[in-house]
Amino acid sequence: MAALLIVTASAPVAFAGPTLRTMFGSLLADPLEPRIAVMPWLDEEFLQLDIGTSADLYRSKGGRFAFGIDFGTYSLLGREDNFKFPVDTIDYLFGVSFTWKHSLEKADLPFDDLSARLRISHISAHFEDGHYDEEADKWIDEEKSPFGIPFTYSREFINLVFALSTEKHRLYLGYQYLFHTIPDDISRHSLQAGVEIATPGNTYLAADFKLLPEWNNELDRTDGFRGTWNLQAGWRLKGLGLENIRLAYNYFNGMSRHGMYFYDSESYSTLGVIVDL
Repeated sequence: MAALLIVTASAPVAFAGPTLRTMFGSLLADPLEPRIAVMPWLDEEFLQLDIGTSADLYRSKGGRFAFGIDFGTYSLLGREDNFKFPVDTIDYLFGVSFTWKHSLEKADLPFDDLSARLRISHISAHFEDGHYDEEADKWIDEEKSPFGIPFTYSREFINLVFALSTEKHRLYLGYQYLFHTIPDDISRHSLQAGVEIATPGNTYLAADFKLLPEWNNELDRTDGFRGTWNLQAGWRLKGLGLENIRLAYNYFNGMSRHGMYFYDSESYSTLGVIVDL
């Protein structure tokens, strides 16, 4: 479920923002990037609250290699009266990353840099009190889960992404392998691809596509794959003096990003604020 990315402090990509903390900038449209974001759903009473960051702990003198860490939480909250936001589910991610970058300025190619990032990460997911019906004294939609509620969701994975970039755009392609997973009847492989394009007025367009394992209730395991899209249109508030803040609209369609719903498909739109530290 996780997925995962290029930019340098000396030559920043226009759409990716300041990157003093990482040599490999966050994928803008990937909903499982470590980030700070508040994204209300437009079509249902939910709110996505993400709290996380990535940072390089070491960079080589030539700026070709880096080693870093990632921490992130991805929460799904309900929206109720009196400013209440009961937590339905939350995912926790942490891990390390290794980044490599090579300049293409001398090559006869329409790109400035070739980058790669390898991540080794752990992610787990949990239902919270917002998913419990106190009046009925039971978990909400308990019968829909193929494992009952609660169940253990834990994954360790390797994620590798290659990216080609210029000052105005970026293309990337990635592969993820689960070397340990609970539940265990899950396909170990997933693929990712995406594009990011700077547009006029500090705006941008980005698309992230994944091929994720699809759960089959009859077989009681994953069987085949489903395409999962997240399309994002954003506006960076540089003109207001807010260099690190962007407004973003997302359209998501595919397998849920949350581990407790990994067997379920979703379609929704969000509109909110993302802070790039």
